[in-house]
Amino acid sequence: MKQAFSNLSEFRAILAAQEGIDTTAQTAAADHNAQLTKPPGALGRLEDLALWYRGWRGGERAEIGAPQVIVFAGNHGVAARGVSAFPAEVTAQMVLNFQHGGAAINQIARANGATLDVVALDLDRPTDDFTIGPAMSEADLVLALQAGWNAVDRSADLLVVGEMGIANTTSAAALACALLGGDAADWTGRGTGVDDAGLSVKTQVVAEGVARHAGQGDGLEILGRLGGRELAGMAGAIARARDLRMPVILDGFICSAAALCLAKTQDGALDHTVAGHQSAESAHVELLRALGKEPLLQLGLRLGEGSGAALAIGILKSALACHAGMATFAQAGVSDA
Repeated sequence: MKQAFSNLSEFRAILAAQEGIDTTAQTAAADHNAQLTKPPGALGRLEDLALWYRGWRGGERAEIGAPQVIVFAGNHGVAARGVSAFPAEVTAQMVLNFQHGGAAINQIARANGATLDVVALDLDRPTDDFTIGPAMSEADLVLALQAGWNAVDRSADLLVVGEMGIANTTSAAALACALLGGDAADWTGRGTGVDDAGLSVKTQVVAEGVARHAGQGDGLEILGRLGGRELAGMAGAIARARDLRMPVILDGFICSAAALCLAKTQDGALDHTVAGHQSAESAHVELLRALGKEPLLQLGLRLGEGSGAALAIGILKSALACHAGMATFAQAGVSDA
């Protein structure tokens, strides 16, 4: 299969050329919304979500019928520094759990009518320790971006991306710190539940990585230097969804860090996305603020896997069901004040 891009320059060109929201479709949806049997704005953010979705997908009354969840998995060289409460082999073990249907995301995807695909990215070949050098070569970064791009189902009408990778909150914290500034401690949380000593080590690892790589290029360049294959996979999938005019629900801290790399490469690269939830990872609220995204849910989740975003599928489905199924004032014979 011919790849859409073969290097970072070509990927950047794709991001720069992607089209924005269809304002004509959005206006038509807004006109229909104004006729529904409710006071103006009575459904709050549900109304905004419906108009946003229709602006990307078109059609005044289309509903979500084929949501896709993709979980990307990768291993990190910095795991050897003791930044996680779990060993690196847990990544591969959890991939098997996903494939056998035993993880939380399997249940949440099923409950919300979504298909679930799992993409494991070179688990036997962790990224390099980013405190010593770049985590990935450009070739490895491009391969991971391509894997994400190719994993998106063209027939889907909504995308959720999630991740699994021991030490990936360390990578996400380093990305956020390098791209948004501040101290390593501002962005580094407990992740899988490290104790105080583990948090100190993790914060030091983030600080070392940021000191080595910050300011060395745009979001994609920093993604290669401090990221992981699963974060790059998510970035590639988010970009492909934009190419297909497919709305995306972002997951937690790690997914948001991957998305940040796109936003810091191309203005507007995340216009087709909403934030599914605010996770319990301490710095996620600041990362969402930097992205300009207001979360749909706040349930204290810190699991990853796309779990919070997949839960938000139901909210978006409900928003569109109301927009499509409610009667207008004229249809219901209700007076429109």
